[in-house]
Amino acid sequence: MSQPTPQQAQTPASPPPGSTAPAQVRASDAEREAVVEHLRVASVEGRLTFAELAGRTEAAYSAVTRADLEAVVADLPGMGAPGAAPAPLLKTRRFSAVLGDCTERIVGRIDEELEILAVLGDVKVDLRAAQVPTGAVSVVANAVLGDVTLIVPSGAVVELTGHAVLGDRRVSARDVPAGPHVPVVRVRANAYLGDIKIVDEEPASWW
Repeated sequence: MSQPTPQQAQTPASPPPGSTAPAQVRASDAEREAVVEHLRVASVEGRLTFAELAGRTEAAYSAVTRADLEAVVADLPGMGAPGAAPAPLLKTRRFSAVLGDCTERIVGRIDEELEILAVLGDVKVDLRAAQVPTGAVSVVANAVLGDVTLIVPSGAVVELTGHAVLGDRRVSARDVPAGPHVPVVRVRANAYLGDIKIVDEEPASWW
């Protein structure tokens, strides 16, 4: 009696010649926007901090293939999944220092404009861990013989307005690839014999 021949191991089928593996198909603008919307919803649900939202949105707009887009949302639930409770609302919207110093890391939900005032003192505010459902933060900063440092997420666009009188206003953050829904920080900065700096990384002397 002849012995049965062992079955050969099955190997995954290769894409037909001239075709592209699904993961390597180039992403379309519509697919990028769908992922950015997924990120926005995750931010509203409190799943992403402002820094994570900015960084992942930049990655989505920079994605070349569908695999790149899938990696951006790989750890997030699919659209339509039960929503999580939003982060607690930020109770303090005004940060000031008069003849002193103020340092604040915001971790609550920002729904309204923030106000920063430094008079003969220093104020440092870090936005990166905040929850920003709208993807945009508005800040009014005034420095009178004092200094204001605002730390924003890397990947967020900074829009700076205001004026300086014997003072300085400057943005030290890298350029961000364009996109219609890139997270943004709008700062109206007024410096009178003082300095207002917007940066995307912690100064060496933060604490």
